[in-house]
Amino acid sequence: MAKLLYSATMSLDGFITGPDGDMSWLTRHFGPDPTVDRLIGETGALLIGNRTFRGDDPHKGTSQEGEPFGGGWDGPQFVLTHHAPETAVPGITFVGDLDSGIAAAKAAAGEKEYVNVLGADVAKQCLAAGALDEILVCIVPVLLGDGVRLFDQPGGVDVPLERIELSRTPQATNLWLRVVR
Repeated sequence: MAKLLYSATMSLDGFITGPDGDMSWLTRHFGPDPTVDRLIGETGALLIGNRTFRGDDPHKGTSQEGEPFGGGWDGPQFVLTHHAPETAVPGITFVGDLDSGIAAAKAAAGEKEYVNVLGADVAKQCLAAGALDEILVCIVPVLLGDGVRLFDQPGGVDVPLERIELSRTPQATNLWLRVVR
């Protein structure tokens, strides 16, 4: 059964989007990354938050707009939302609750190693439910100052993590962690 992995690119000050969900800052940090390429090959399905699905796209205005990993990945996508659109979206399944979303995504992942979680809120829900297995953070050399944080837990929470892998490219330092249970 596939593991749940939250992956995100983050600024050094902890933001995965800029103010108002802006993702345009991210494009200048794209580049070859063997760790991300490996993740793409090992991902069987996506579990996406509604805000991420409906949000800004770093590939806006290009032929890669709306394509996971800029068109580098193709497969089943599950969007967690209480407000599914009335018109079907090709290749997207809308799910109304976390448990059914996780179950559907894991079943759809087949023999692949991961269901990739996209979106801070869904990742936080998966973590709180005890379902999140791993986290991959690609830390890029920029300070955004505001936006959506990788994890935001008012009052704090102590979640032990174990480093699995540390790698770097000219664009990012990748930190791959396992959630310790």
